[in-house]
Amino acid sequence: MKPHILPASLLLALSAWALPAHAIGRLADVTVVDRNTGATLPLYYHRGEYWVAGQYGAKYAIAVRNKLGERVLAVTAVDGVNVLSGETAAWDQTGYVFSPWQQYQVTGWRKSSSEVAAFEFSALGDSYAGRTGRPANVGVIGVALFREQPPEPVAQAPVYSSPRRSEREADVPAAPPAPAAALADRIRGGADASASAEGLLSKPQAAPLPAPKLGTGHGARESSPVSHTSFARLQAQPNEVIRIRYDSRENLVAAGVIREPAAHHPVPDPFPQSGNASYVPDPPVRRY
Repeated sequence: MKPHILPASLLLALSAWALPAHAIGRLADVTVVDRNTGATLPLYYHRGEYWVAGQYGAKYAIAVRNKLGERVLAVTAVDGVNVLSGETAAWDQTGYVFSPWQQYQVTGWRKSSSEVAAFEFSALGDSYAGRTGRPANVGVIGVALFREQPPEPVAQAPVYSSPRRSEREADVPAAPPAPAAALADRIRGGADASASAEGLLSKPQAAPLPAPKLGTGHGARESSPVSHTSFARLQAQPNEVIRIRYDSRENLVAAGVIREPAAHHPVPDPFPQSGNASYVPDPPVRRY
């Protein structure tokens, strides 16, 4: 079983920040936070996808809040790269484990159990994915969420309703425990993994853009302690995949993702002095 990483010391800071009502996700709320200002970046929905506008040089975090009363695993990727291992992202890789209702800000590329290299918006050529020869999926954040396999049921001794049972009745074995798969199906409550393999990764835009495309750079190292735990997934494919694409505001406006109000231009008047009442003006100010 692969070890997965559990954010440390989160129980002490669960109420330190809150996600907005428009955060996306069914099993968890996911959004993007500008760490320079502390503001949550607005989400724009365009042609079936969610977008945020980043600013060159700004640090950001991926904010996640578990909405369930059970643990979930969040395999997190930026620009098609796993933020924990640095591998080209896949669903079966390591991720963050969230306790029930827990929330956390993923602030960078994990370098060790105590440090990360901060996420910061950069030019495509300066992005971590670009610098490691993987620029094809720059501009997308992905979070694949997995529910946990419930523990195996424990067989219990039979309980007798009356002590006056025959010895033959007492020798009847207890019914076997329910199969783990059937129990998992009941607990899952019909949750499905509707996302396809291409859901986590985006394709580069072919249309020309007015500004250089944004990526995510490998910023300065910061303290970020975590501990390790194990996690048995309920199923092989994610129960939910959340995808948020990003680029500069200028590029998103040009692509029609962000619609800015049209600038107000006054209508020219062919007779600008007509209709104005004319009266005797005051004399100039006396200079003596």
